[in-house]
Amino acid sequence: MFPIPTLTTSRLILRPMRIEDWPSYRQLMSTERARFMGGPFSEAVAWGMFCSDHAQWDLFGCGALMIDDQATGACVGQVGINAGPLFPEWELGWFVYPEFEGRGYAHEAAKALLQWAKEVRRLPSLVSYVDADNVRSSALAMRLGAVLDGNAARPAPGDLVYRHYPGVSG
Repeated sequence: MFPIPTLTTSRLILRPMRIEDWPSYRQLMSTERARFMGGPFSEAVAWGMFCSDHAQWDLFGCGALMIDDQATGACVGQVGINAGPLFPEWELGWFVYPEFEGRGYAHEAAKALLQWAKEVRRLPSLVSYVDADNVRSSALAMRLGAVLDGNAARPAPGDLVYRHYPGVSG
C-alpha cells in the first residue's frame, strides 16, 4: 500500500486528516453548500464520509488530504482521490471552506495531488464528478486540463464527468 503523503506547494501543505478537522468538515457538510456533493448531510452521514475519506488510504492507497495555508496554518479545505464501490473510477475531488474561496487554493491543491496520482501512485486515469449546477468546480476541472467525458460512468445521473488524462478511458 501507499503511505499517506504530505505534499507541499509554494503556499500549501496537503496533509493527513486529523480529528481536529472534524468540526469544520461537519459544519460545511450540514449546510446548503454541500448540495453539490449530495447534501446537506446529517451529522451521522457526515461522520461516515469523514471516516471514509481517511480509511480509503488503507483500503485503496488513496484518500483525502487537508489543505493548510503555510503562511497562516489555517486549514482551508480538502482535496482527495476517492475510490471504492461508490465511485465508478478513481475520482479527484476538492472543497474549500467558504471563508477561503477565491484564492486559488483548490486549484493549487488539486494540481499537486493530480501530479502525485500520476507520477507516484501511477493511476491510469482520474475523473472528477461534478454536479451540473456547480459552475465553479466545472471551471476548475477544465483549468486543470480535464475534458468532459460524456461516455463515462457516473455515480449520479446528473453528474458531469471530467477526465484528467484526456484520451485515456477508465
